[in-house]
Amino acid sequence: MRRVSYFYDAEIGNYHYGQGHPMKPHRIRMTHNLVVNYGLYRRMEVFRPPRVSPTTMTRFHSDDYIDFLRVITPDNMQDHIRMLQRFNVGEDCPVFDGLFEFCQLYTSGSVGGAIRLNENQADVVINWAGGMHHAKKAEASGFCYVNDCVLAILELLKKHHRVLYVDIGIHHGDGVEEAFYTSNRVMTVSFHKHGNFFPGTGDILDTGYAEGKGYAINFPLNDGMDDASYKSIFRPIVGKAVEVFAPDAVVLQCGADSLSGDRLGCFNLSVKGHADCVELVKSFNLPTLILGGGGSTLRNVPRCWTYETAVLLGENIKDELPFNDYKEYYGPDFRLHFPVSNMENLNGPQELEQKKIQLLEGLREIEPVPGTQIQTGQVESQLNPRGINTEADEAGTEEDMADTQPNVRVTNKMLGRKEHPSEKY
Repeated sequence: MRRVSYFYDAEIGNYHYGQGHPMKPHRIRMTHNLVVNYGLYRRMEVFRPPRVSPTTMTRFHSDDYIDFLRVITPDNMQDHIRMLQRFNVGEDCPVFDGLFEFCQLYTSGSVGGAIRLNENQADVVINWAGGMHHAKKAEASGFCYVNDCVLAILELLKKHHRVLYVDIGIHHGDGVEEAFYTSNRVMTVSFHKHGNFFPGTGDILDTGYAEGKGYAINFPLNDGMDDASYKSIFRPIVGKAVEVFAPDAVVLQCGADSLSGDRLGCFNLSVKGHADCVELVKSFNLPTLILGGGGSTLRNVPRCWTYETAVLLGENIKDELPFNDYKEYYGPDFRLHFPVSNMENLNGPQELEQKKIQLLEGLREIEPVPGTQIQTGQVESQLNPRGINTEADEAGTEEDMADTQPNVRVTNKMLGRKEHPSEKY
C-alpha cells in the first residue's frame, strides 16, 4: 500500500489572470471539490503547504527577477515598463492582484512535496496547482512565473542521486529541460506538439550538452494524437529511460492541455489515455511527485486530475459524478469520462515508430547509471565529461606551446579542445 500525500491551499482558486485569459486557477478548486466529493481525501494525507520563502525561489531564479515579482502590482506596473519587458511579463504572463502570493502557493506544494519524499514520509505526493514548466531563470513564459518543477527537482537532488522528469503536457517542458541541459543527474523526457506551436523548442535532436548529452529526451508530435498512439510511444520510451537511467525519484508533469477538446491544445487523448501515463509511472514504485500544468477547458481538467488521483490511490470511482459545488460545469452528461473528438490523427504509425527507434537508440548509448565523480582516464570513455580531450590536459602541453611560440595566443582549438561558444567573443 503506497502512502499518498496531497497538497492543496484553498486560496489558490481566488487568483485570476484576467478576463479572457485561458489560464484559470479556479480549476484547482474544482478539482479539489471533486476529490473531496468522491471521498478520495480519506485515502490520503491532505496538507496545506507552508509558504516557501523568496530565498527558496532564488535557488533557481535570479534575485532581481524574484524581487520584481514581489513588488509588481497592477497599480505600479506603469512605473516599471522596462522591467516588464526585461522579464517578459505582460501579455501571456499578465500582472494581476496577488501575483507573488499565487506563485508562492503553487510552488509551496511542489517544494513541500519534494521535502516529504526526501524525508520518506510519503511514496507519492500530488500537487495539482504545480507544473509551471515554462518559467526560466529570469523570465516568465507561457503563463508560468516561478518554475516549481525545477525547484522541486533541486530539492529532490539533495537526497536522490538521479531524478527523472516526465512531461505529458501538450507544450514542450522547455524551462525544466533548459535548467538541467548540462546535467546527467536529471533526465528530462517530454512528449509534445512541435512545429509552429509554443514554445517552439523540443526537437528530437535536442539531447543535452556536455555532461548532460543524451539526458534530454524529446518526442515531437503532430495534431490529433490519440490514446493508442500515445501509449505505443510513452510506455517503451519511459520504460527504457527508467531501465537505463535508474532514477531514485520521478517528477511527472500531468498537463491536461493534451486532452481532447482543450481550448489551446490539438491532441485527442481521453481521460483514461492520459491517466495511462500516470499508471505506468506509478508501477515503477519510485518516490514520485505528481504535478498539474496546462489545461484550458475548465470542465475537463478537474475530471482528468480527479481520475488520476484515484488511479494513484488504486481506487475505482464511478463514472457518474457525485454531487459537487460545480455540477453545472459538467453538463449535460455529468460524467467523469467524456468522448473524444473525431479529429484526424496526423501522426502516422511509421513516423512514430521511426522516432521511437531513434530515441531508444539514443537511450542505449548513455552511461547506464551516471556517476559525476568517476573518471576512467580513457579518452572516449562515457564516464568522462563529454567534450573534454583528456590527452590535451597532460602537464606541460600548454606551456610547451607558449615557449615555442611566445607571440601567439594559445587557444583551445590549437590544443585540440572544443571551444565553448562564449569563448569565441
